[in-house]
Amino acid sequence: MASQYFQEMQESFKNNNKSREFAAHTAKVHSVAWSCDGRRLASGSFDKTASVFVLEKDRLVKENNYRGHSDSVDQLCWHPTNPDLFVTASGDKTIRIWDVRTTKCIATVNTKGENINICWSPDGQTIAVGNKDDVVTFIDAKTHRSKAEEQFKFEVNEISWNNDNDMFFLTNGNGCINILSYPELKPIQSINAHPSNCICIKFDPTGKYFATGSADALVSLWDVEELVCVRCFSRLDWPVRTLSFSHDGKMLASASEDHFIDIAEVETGEKLWEVQCDSPTFTVAWHPKRPLLAYACDDKEGKYDNNREAGTVKLFGLPNDS
Repeated sequence: MASQYFQEMQESFKNNNKSREFAAHTAKVHSVAWSCDGRRLASGSFDKTASVFVLEKDRLVKENNYRGHSDSVDQLCWHPTNPDLFVTASGDKTIRIWDVRTTKCIATVNTKGENINICWSPDGQTIAVGNKDDVVTFIDAKTHRSKAEEQFKFEVNEISWNNDNDMFFLTNGNGCINILSYPELKPIQSINAHPSNCICIKFDPTGKYFATGSADALVSLWDVEELVCVRCFSRLDWPVRTLSFSHDGKMLASASEDHFIDIAEVETGEKLWEVQCDSPTFTVAWHPKRPLLAYACDDKEGKYDNNREAGTVKLFGLPNDS
């Protein structure tokens, strides 16, 4: 018997399953993220810029394009409680903090390597950035100085604090999740999560679960307290690149090179919906208050519309009559 929530959300998506696309960049989009209040969406691209949109009713209106990086913007994230600040990680060996009120870069922090992963601590005080040489640098968000630096002996893929801010998680190339105490950065545990490369990790807003996506095409759901795997989602056939929990923690979107985004009910693992795509999906992000999913796909392969899709950001969950 499907849960009431499941039925309500299916009903909701039957009336709100439209996707719209919005021009954001001149090359493919690597990362999308919502501000904590859900008013803005930021995107980072291979074209070396970040773009910020304002969500107005059922559309994204481009507010600004942020230039300054001299290489691809691989990942970005917003301050956890201040809706005006976001930070970008780039292959140009810097991270930049931006303020949407002034549309200026308020800090450029030089780092040792080409940056690929970034996250902001839940208390807003620290930014962690990981580079291609598997070094994670912890930067004080106020002074913009490095507080600590850790070199790992394994391939670091994605990094995240837990919601309580007292543990730091890394997914690695050997299929493990490494957990460090924070701020001490002492190893607490290493979990063998997947038989192959463990790519992405996300914590649900309620703090009950985290999910990991792997090259084995599986998504696994973990109990934060017990650190045990609760269930697996196995509808994708390709390496899972990106994950996002809905604002209530009850839905999990996951995506890969498959031409659809899987939306699962977290408590049962059942498929609630799937969003059709024309190409692989790089990044997904649920809105922090509404069942709206932002995502970005690879450029279309095709003779005629070669550049039409390059650099667009998409929004799913819009009313069918909009």
